[in-house]
Amino acid sequence: MDPKHKTILQRNRTNLVKDLDPSTLYDGLLSRGVFTQDMIDEIKSSGTRRDQARQLVRDLETRGSRAFPAFLECLRECGYESLALLLHSEAPVIQPVPSPLNPVIRPLPVCPVDIRKPDKGHSSPPKEVPVYPTEIDLIPSPSPEKESLKPRQGRTRRDSIQNYKMDASPCGLCLIINNVEFEQHSELKNRKGSDIDCDKLERRFKSLNFNVVVKRNLKYKQIRHELSALAKKDHSAYDCCVVVILSHGTEATHSRFPGAVYGVDGSPVPVQIITNYLNGQHCPSLQGKPKLFFLQACGGGEKDTGFEVSPDEVQPSMGGADDQMDAIPTSSSSDSLSMSDEPDARATLPTPSDILVSYSTFPGYVSWRDTQAGSWYVETLDHVLEQNAATDDLVTMLMMVNNEVSQISAKGLYKQMPGSFNFLRKLLYFQALPPSHIPR
Repeated sequence: MDPKHKTILQRNRTNLVKDLDPSTLYDGLLSRGVFTQDMIDEIKSSGTRRDQARQLVRDLETRGSRAFPAFLECLRECGYESLALLLHSEAPVIQPVPSPLNPVIRPLPVCPVDIRKPDKGHSSPPKEVPVYPTEIDLIPSPSPEKESLKPRQGRTRRDSIQNYKMDASPCGLCLIINNVEFEQHSELKNRKGSDIDCDKLERRFKSLNFNVVVKRNLKYKQIRHELSALAKKDHSAYDCCVVVILSHGTEATHSRFPGAVYGVDGSPVPVQIITNYLNGQHCPSLQGKPKLFFLQACGGGEKDTGFEVSPDEVQPSMGGADDQMDAIPTSSSSDSLSMSDEPDARATLPTPSDILVSYSTFPGYVSWRDTQAGSWYVETLDHVLEQNAATDDLVTMLMMVNNEVSQISAKGLYKQMPGSFNFLRKLLYFQALPPSHIPR
């Protein structure tokens, strides 16, 4: 869809959601080829009339150049003349698409004299422009000295039925919980270097157009309070939600997402409770939208010494001299892992969709952190997002993180393997703001 048409739909989404009855438009949009029957069935399953209207407008933005005028025709046919007039009054004139058999010849723009030098004394018309754009029309030539810094060519980032919509501004909310200093009775060591991780991820998610809130040194109940408050916010204007937790961790009994993270009071919060706060049932305004969790914490106390491979298989990297573990033995407190003390954190809900949990290490194993440079996982995640967010989807980038972290060694011996539990239904491409647009 033309970006101008997409902007018009976004600007008028409130009116469309308030006034439209999508059921009256389905046949017209189907007959015009704007949506397939499967797509319409998916819109119908999104919930109430308002939910269906909201989903219809979002999906409409992912369709082709004919979707907007076809939508206007359907509005007029179904009696929404005022809405059609409102959208049409903002729309630019749509130029017909030239047929390959009958191309439209357009003059070239005026060029500097030192590039194009017409013969003196002649008034011949400009040369014809090719019907199809050439590479020079699409990609400016980089200067020779910056050629090596040019990011690799990635997948074209178009909104479609295969991609999550990620163009809201801001894109969403990001909550970072940074537990550094633990109470003495918890018998947990302070996590030196965690503030470095926190600062990196705060800057990184701001650069991806998220509103970032940082909370430091939270107890068990405070962690749950912040997650509950986040779930109660209205995320209707956002496309995504991110939670980052930097803490000690442990194994925990689970039915879906393994592991638990510690409050500074020494009480662990199971990961499946953390994710339940934002699932489709407990946070309706995030239904159908990606919920991302990034956990820098140990999954247990086991150390991975790795296995031998040929030198060509990996490029080993040494960890820092001040590497520490975010590991604690398996929790045995059934009270601290209770899943039934709050109605919005039950373990009997269906497996949530649109959730991805990225773990810094494999369940059961320790996660390494350099007290001077931060954790292996966060440092690598930040670097990969910086280099690839403009071209690659999230799952691809997490595989890059897995590969890079797997090649680092602590004390020349111990290894670490990040991983994720992925329940996303579509590809997710972040926004990548230029440095001048990043909020301070």
